[in-house]
Amino acid sequence: MQVTEVANEGLKRAYTVVVPAASIAAEKDKRLAELAKDMKIPGFRPGKVPQKIVQARYGQAVMGEVLEASVQEATGKVVSDRGLRPALQPKIELVNFADGSDLEFRMDVEVLPEIPMPDFAAIELTRLKATPGEAEIQQAYDNITRRNASLEETEARAAQKGEVLVCDFVGKIGGEEFKGGSANDMPIEVAGPGFIPGFTEQLEGLAPGETRSISVAFPADYQAAELAGKDATFDVTAKALKVYSKPEINDELAQKLGLENAEKLRERVVEVLQAEYDAQSRMAIKRRLLDQLADKASFTVPEGMVEGEFGQIWQRVEADLKAGKLEGDDAGKDEATLKAEYRGIAERRIRLGLLLNEVGRTNNIQVSRDELANAMRQEVARYPGQEKLVMDYFQKNPQAIEGLRAPIFEEKVVDFILELAKVTDETVTPDALAEAATTA
Repeated sequence: MQVTEVANEGLKRAYTVVVPAASIAAEKDKRLAELAKDMKIPGFRPGKVPQKIVQARYGQAVMGEVLEASVQEATGKVVSDRGLRPALQPKIELVNFADGSDLEFRMDVEVLPEIPMPDFAAIELTRLKATPGEAEIQQAYDNITRRNASLEETEARAAQKGEVLVCDFVGKIGGEEFKGGSANDMPIEVAGPGFIPGFTEQLEGLAPGETRSISVAFPADYQAAELAGKDATFDVTAKALKVYSKPEINDELAQKLGLENAEKLRERVVEVLQAEYDAQSRMAIKRRLLDQLADKASFTVPEGMVEGEFGQIWQRVEADLKAGKLEGDDAGKDEATLKAEYRGIAERRIRLGLLLNEVGRTNNIQVSRDELANAMRQEVARYPGQEKLVMDYFQKNPQAIEGLRAPIFEEKVVDFILELAKVTDETVTPDALAEAATTA
């Protein structure tokens, strides 16, 4: 095999590779001979079919297989012999593959850059910590009692926000009733979600026995195309008013929730809140760590990796841009500005990913089989009733398992760096922690 380097610029390499015709022919003859051993053709004993017949029937298909295998083998040898670390799969361009001639192809490959390690001991970070106070515990109690509240009918009076009216209604467009626009004995939360925007808000103050006509406009993107963007009126008759009756925090409620008593319920509430705060603390310090690492990492990144990452990001942004759904800082920016900004984000992601991967590689950080199995069990548990299907999917798709491995690996690398960095703990309020986790 003859290999000639034809390009070496930055992270890009290119080679022309020539595999001798004799090697191709020998491999082709070998495979045809293997086929002939089991070939059954009338008039010939098994294994005695003439080579010319085998060639006529299978020569072209075998040649294609041999060429593909030869390219893969030669590519792997170039990578191995020259100590290359490809960033992406090499691109192959066949130059000559005629039967009886040398196989010649061009191989273009981007390699991973040399990645200098930052001085992790010089990184200074503050880890914000919070513990649940009585106000947070009471808020959690309120959420629990609200979720376990029962609806009870109350006296006829004007409905207030958050209460439930049982209603009959008839919807009309242009004075004519429309399909699906009417209902009887429908419970509707006043100013609650789930209806056409502006519908439930207009029920406030309506009392059982009263009728009110309300006007709304169907959203332009409403799921029923025949109603989208149209104005409608609804004649609503209130029949009953119901309010939520919240239970008390006591042993009975605790036992209903599967806990021993109210004391155990409080312990569980504190445990859940603390886990939430710890997760926010982790998110905040990890973001600050990645920001510092991004500032310290200045190596060149492979263009192909950046293009791939940018393509995935831009696909989502472009869809929002065309639909006029850009929000926040993106709203009002032109396409060129957005592309430049998101390409910068893509490059940052790739650079950080390469740096974290190199830290893990050079420090032999591994994801254990138990860690991977635990992650798989957690993922399977997200699909009750479909556990076997999900497990079969993971077993048949190694790339799906890799999708579970990558975040575990990243977290372990982050832990490794935090152990070396100078980290100072600071106690803050839960609100301050939540804000830091959001804006870090």
